[in-house]
Formats: sequence, C-alpha cells, structure tokens
Amino acid sequence: MLSTFNGGRFLGAQLDSLIGQTRTNWELCWRDDGSNDNTVLLMQGFMDGPGHGRCRRADASVRRIGITASFMQLLRAAPPSPCVAFADQDDVWLPDKLARGADSLAGVAPDLPALYCARQILVDAALHTLRLSSTVLQQPSFPASLTQNVATGCTVMLNQAAVRLIASSTPPPGSLHDWWCYLVVSAWGGPIFVDPVPTVLYRQHQANAVGAPSTMTRRAFAAVRRGPDIFMQLFRSHVGALRDQPGLLSTDAQNALNIIADGLNGSIAARLRALLLPGLRRQNWQETALFRLWFLLG
Repeated sequence: MLSTFNGGRFLGAQLDSLIGQTRTNWELCWRDDGSNDNTVLLMQGFMDGPGHGRCRRADASVRRIGITASFMQLLRAAPPSPCVAFADQDDVWLPDKLARGADSLAGVAPDLPALYCARQILVDAALHTLRLSSTVLQQPSFPASLTQNVATGCTVMLNQAAVRLIASSTPPPGSLHDWWCYLVVSAWGGPIFVDPVPTVLYRQHQANAVGAPSTMTRRAFAAVRRGPDIFMQLFRSHVGALRDQPGLLSTDAQNALNIIADGLNGSIAARLRALLLPGLRRQNWQETALFRLWFLLG
C-alpha cells in the first residue's frame, strides 16, 4: 500500500527496492494524494514497466485528503491477501523486508488481527547511515499503545484479519495511520510483533511527513518544550474514538478505556486510579514519568 505526494525525488529508489525483494509474489496498490511534480508519471512508468501486471492504481482522483485518510482508503481498496504492507515513497526496503514480515504473521490464526513492525536504519537524504532506530524495550500492548506509538509506518505489515478490522474503523482527526493501526490491533487483543532486525532504510529529510524520533534525551527536552497540550489532545481523541467504536475492543480494553475516560473527566483521585492500570506507561521510566505528570495536569 503506497500513498504518494510530491515524491518524485526519492520514489525511484523505493520502487527499485520492491523489485529487489526476496519475496516476489507481491502486488503494489497505490494512490496519489494530489502531487504536482512528476510522481504520477513515475508511477505510471512503473506500472507499464517493471511493475507491469502487479501494480494498480486504487484511486485516480487528484484529491488531497492527507496521509492517514489516504492509507485508510488504500486499506479499504486492498484485495484479499495474507498480509498487507505500508510503503512510504522516500524509503528503501532491504531485500528480506516482505519475507520477514510475512513469516512473522504466517503463524497467527486467520481470524486474529495481528501487526508486525521492525527497526529501521536511519539514513540521510543521500542514504548515508545515521544510526539505528531505538529498540522497543517493553512488549507493545494495550493500553500502552495510547501513550506512545512504537509501530513505525514504513515497517508495518498487517494480516488479513487486521486489515478488515482497521478498514471498518474511523480514526479521529490528527491520528496517523500507523498509530491508529497499532491502537486498533492492540485494543482488540491481537499480537504485535516487533522485529529487532532492521528492514528499511528510513530516509530522514526536511520533507518527512513525520520522521524518526531523535535520541531519548533530545526527545525528552523537545517534549518538555512543547508541553502537554498537543499530546493530551490526541490522547483524548484516541480514547474517545475507540470508545465510540466498541466493536473494535476486547472486554479488557473497554474496561480500561472507561477507567481512563473517568480519569480524564474526573478528580485527581480518578486520574490516579487510571494511572494504576497495568500497562499504562511509555517505553522508559523517564517518559512514563512525564506522561503521568501530563495526565494528572491535563
């Protein structure tokens, strides 16, 4: 699933890396989100050339709907398949990227939603290595998924049950597609597989839609400077959107969300009760402490 927008500068390298995958039985489904450069011409050339017979455009409109809506539209247009992978236009996949994700998801029961994600090699615009992405210290689960996204979109793969579940959902304004996928699968109770082996050259440049987090220290200072408002607004939106769609939730997730919502709308005692929920934490103790402070204040 590839959503493009003015990606002509880097797109060719990503398309070449698809051709170079060891798992060759793939189909590329793409839509353009209103590009005004040569992106669509490049994609049409790929459809007529190396991608002929296994590349299709899901939506020929030129509407600009944003990254989350674009990927949600692609998910809803996806043909039935064992798994689906998100692709970003400016990255480069390592040759075993699809194989590693497909193998991880293959052992999951067909009716159980599951999500795979992996580490990345962070590179600059010219593909020079910068560093590895951070390791995931705590096993991803719900309600931890409300506090932090650990599923980087360019590595995310979903099994068919997860595709059906997420495609039936509505993310709130401001949510990103990868975080919403992680939230929905974890709130259902599905497994989250985190591959410690990097599978993607994750290009960092000025036009990144999001980009990778910086070091833990810089990320913490940046969070303190921003303050709690933006984070807590999205936190509340995710809580509200999930509660409004109970068909997405396990019983445990529904109970946890009720306690969290009571805390957000109640007294300090209600907020402290919510913070005692098992798993309502971020990946390390410093960020968890900051989250708890913001939750108490906001």
